[in-house]
Amino acid sequence: MELHRGLPRQSPGSEATTRHLLSLCGPLPERPRVLDLGCGPGPSALLLAAEAGTHGADVTAVDLYEGFLDEVRAAAAARGLADRVRAVKADMGDLPCPDGSFDLLWAEGSAYNIGFATALRRWKRLLAPGGTLVLSECEWTVEEPSAGVRAFWDPHYALRTTARNLAAVQAAGYRVLAVHRHPDSDWAAYYGPLGERAAAAPEPAGPQAAAALGFVREELDTRERYGHEYGYTAYVLRPVTAGDGGAWTTRPETGADTAAVHALNSAAFETRAEADLVDALRTDGSWLPGLSYVAEGPDGSVAAHALLTRCEVDGVPALALAPVAADPALQRSGAGSAVVRAVLAAARERGEALVLVLGHPAYYARFGFVAASRFGIRAPFEVPDEAMMALVLDDRLPVPAGTIGYPAPFGI
Repeated sequence: MELHRGLPRQSPGSEATTRHLLSLCGPLPERPRVLDLGCGPGPSALLLAAEAGTHGADVTAVDLYEGFLDEVRAAAAARGLADRVRAVKADMGDLPCPDGSFDLLWAEGSAYNIGFATALRRWKRLLAPGGTLVLSECEWTVEEPSAGVRAFWDPHYALRTTARNLAAVQAAGYRVLAVHRHPDSDWAAYYGPLGERAAAAPEPAGPQAAAALGFVREELDTRERYGHEYGYTAYVLRPVTAGDGGAWTTRPETGADTAAVHALNSAAFETRAEADLVDALRTDGSWLPGLSYVAEGPDGSVAAHALLTRCEVDGVPALALAPVAADPALQRSGAGSAVVRAVLAAARERGEALVLVLGHPAYYARFGFVAASRFGIRAPFEVPDEAMMALVLDDRLPVPAGTIGYPAPFGI
């Protein structure tokens, strides 16, 4: 760590990027509670303490290396932020903080210490309602990385593509507020000072120091030769809450609901096409028992309906979410969100991996859906890119790319 001590930052980044990511978080409390995970010497922690929220933030800066924490404390005192920045030695993978402790979690260039997917899972509980997670991850920026760059990265950390990381985000139950690729200048801000130090370093005193210096030099050389094949991407995320709580009881439909579901879909849409589609799907091989859900009104009537049926992406099984309907008198009541959340949960429990929907981006983003084109998935007809959306329920399998094949009753 001595090779890194005293450097301005410990991963690619800049004040400009931190400010941009902060702007993508949306409104924050007047003085938000911020946790900076793997803070290093504290460039992000100091900026957030000064600028997050209306009057700055209260920042807990966490790292395992006491040398970095000393730098954070000294820099906070020098900037008059000692009362806003608390430097704590702790393991980011096992934090002794109560659930819901923070309005903003920040992890620029540090999630790799425990793994991206692990960070998503373990840190989620720390967010207060409405809280936001910002983290960045080194990723492949090409489909087929060369053997030379893999020779460096594969033994140390398994990089993934943006699509695979988005799948992990969705499977962990987050909605995506923004995705931002770090510019090359952020790498220069990190590697410039590090490269100067490595070049001026004296002959190592022992095998451990020699190995550390050798790794840094190899890392710098890899970036110079193969930097176009990988880069850092930042994700601005918020846990999915659409459909949580409320007074709506949801359940799988039964045979007794058939007429009510037909009537509901007829009333919710301009024509009976969607109602007739549901009836046709019931007799089709794409129908999956237990994945047609209803929300009940206070009187037990069907207030909303959501249906998942089998479709394919280039021959790989997936699910189509269609239609989704709510009683016109109950729209904006939460009934539709409740039934969508329930049928997606049922699909996840039965081991389904991928759901596709054609709909309003602002509405379905609340459940974690993103543009299907991010995964290389396309509709078999002309449609605005942002309207064809995908949600990964299980990221253990690769997300298929290709054209969606709908069941015959869709008439496509």
